[in-house]
Amino acid sequence: MELILLTCLGFTTLIVKIFGSIGAVSAGLDLGKEGPLVHIGCCIASLLAQGGPDNYRLKWRWLRHFNNDRDRRDIITCGASSGVCAAFRSPVGGVLFSLEEVATWWRSALLWRTFFSTAVVVVILRAFIEICNSGKCGLFGKGGLIMFDVSDVVVTYHVTDVIPITMVGILGGILGSLYNYLLHKVLVVYNLINQKGRIHKLLLALTVSVFTSVCLFGLPFLAKCQPCHPSAREICPTNTGSGNFKQFNCPDGHYNDLATLLFTTNDDAVRNIFSSNTPEEFQTASLLIFFVLYCILGLVTFGIAVPSGLFLPIILMGSAYGRLLGIAMRSYTKIDQGLYAVLGAASLMAGSMRMTVSLCVIFLELTNNLLLLPITMIVLLVSKTVGDSFNPSIYEIILDLKGLPFLDANPEPWMRNLTVGELADAKPPVVTLCGVEKVSRIVEVLKNTTHNAFPVVDERVAPPMGLAIGSTELHGLILRAHLAQVLKKKWFLTEKRRTEDWEVREKFDWVELAERDGTMEEVAVTSDEMEMYVDLHPLTNTTPYTVMESMSVAKAMVLFRQVGLRHMLIVPRYHEAGVPPVAGILTRQDLRARNILLAFPHLERSKNREKRH
Repeated sequence: MELILLTCLGFTTLIVKIFGSIGAVSAGLDLGKEGPLVHIGCCIASLLAQGGPDNYRLKWRWLRHFNNDRDRRDIITCGASSGVCAAFRSPVGGVLFSLEEVATWWRSALLWRTFFSTAVVVVILRAFIEICNSGKCGLFGKGGLIMFDVSDVVVTYHVTDVIPITMVGILGGILGSLYNYLLHKVLVVYNLINQKGRIHKLLLALTVSVFTSVCLFGLPFLAKCQPCHPSAREICPTNTGSGNFKQFNCPDGHYNDLATLLFTTNDDAVRNIFSSNTPEEFQTASLLIFFVLYCILGLVTFGIAVPSGLFLPIILMGSAYGRLLGIAMRSYTKIDQGLYAVLGAASLMAGSMRMTVSLCVIFLELTNNLLLLPITMIVLLVSKTVGDSFNPSIYEIILDLKGLPFLDANPEPWMRNLTVGELADAKPPVVTLCGVEKVSRIVEVLKNTTHNAFPVVDERVAPPMGLAIGSTELHGLILRAHLAQVLKKKWFLTEKRRTEDWEVREKFDWVELAERDGTMEEVAVTSDEMEMYVDLHPLTNTTPYTVMESMSVAKAMVLFRQVGLRHMLIVPRYHEAGVPPVAGILTRQDLRARNILLAFPHLERSKNREKRH
């Protein structure tokens, strides 16, 4: 897991994400910048916590506060919140996004830390926007801190409007779950293509880019030209890089509404569809073509080898279908078509991502209209409920495809019928080390296993009153990184004995023990050193979390998530002489529902029977 973090949140990844995101968004691909910005925020947070890149790491003493797993998770969570805030200019929404989707272990201290991070981001962002309002920064300064402002719309709705609003939520849940299903199939195919090598990745991205360009430039010819309205607040028509009412192939005094949506940035396209008091600005056929096109582009673009996010493509799809519903229901309701577009975008996002609270706040901060709160809440709740009845959220589907050990929010019901002891029996036998271990044994364990921690046991210890002579003691848990440090520093003993505390302090400092690199590539051990010993007692965590083998998997999963564990030792109910005092060790990978079902096929069959009933 440490190797995954070093790769995904390293300095090289940060540079690739920054320039890759700029290129992908500039190319006009159907992708959002919020996903890369979240990843960039996490990379920056991880690099700050460890003092910089691996080869140029700072050794300041205050950095030791971030070298434990809990605080490192916290600062990466703050980075994710900052990324959402930078993408949507939504500080509170960024905090709630981390609470709802990112963190598996939430504390009150983490709440104010993420809030402080997003507050700093929004202040800096506002300062840059003020500088760019002079017009020297292109389109960056447009819109202030409210990206899709609809505050000028007077929102009026009645009890009878609950029915069409509920319909928006139901359709959003159905379309969102359908989008998840189709995207899952596409990602499975893309994984097979990407596994064939870099050339296939490049060709796939190139094919999608060419297909996108052909569609964007060819489809506007299908739209009919519309005359410019005399009350238009902007120049009409125009062919400049920004602005609405693109002339395209139309005569003077006319504009192409589909070209207006396609020949602009994704942010401006959303602003156009969200625009209020413009019932005749976009034709039904153009909106339908736009919706179908972005459904197809959203499916084929996500998963190629470019930095991409899901928020903006889903907002584009949802706003188009919401405005279509507004046109269809204009004789039954007085709600503006632009507001229907906002509700459609919210419903499709809730139907696909299954977020509620954070999504509601993000949309309120995006649109700057508090009067939308009641109907937005109804739409989000209905969409999430409908979507949950079909399939998991898109984030869970992607995590499952990548095999990342992100624990579900709640354990499955069938996990109550399985104990951690049974789960440990289905795994290979646990690898243990002695308190004073031979160097050759440590080298063998590190080379032949990928485990991140190992139980340390002492045999034939002096037993307390009532225990048999020759009892075995579970001393604790030692990390793989600490074993690697022992070999690198060559902290070996010529005889089998316990060491004193001063010997450890003389050989190791806190910086070395905080390192999480457990690789063996740079370690060279001679044949004579192989016969020496290492005292593991001073480097062992003597208070690891232990559970009885009779505990249910559901209870263990809750403990893992609430306490933020990485390892959990399983101890037997009855301990006999000659039997190891540890029955197994559990990690996050072991508690993923998919891995458990692979180890116990009969649980899959019983789960399917419960679904049918």
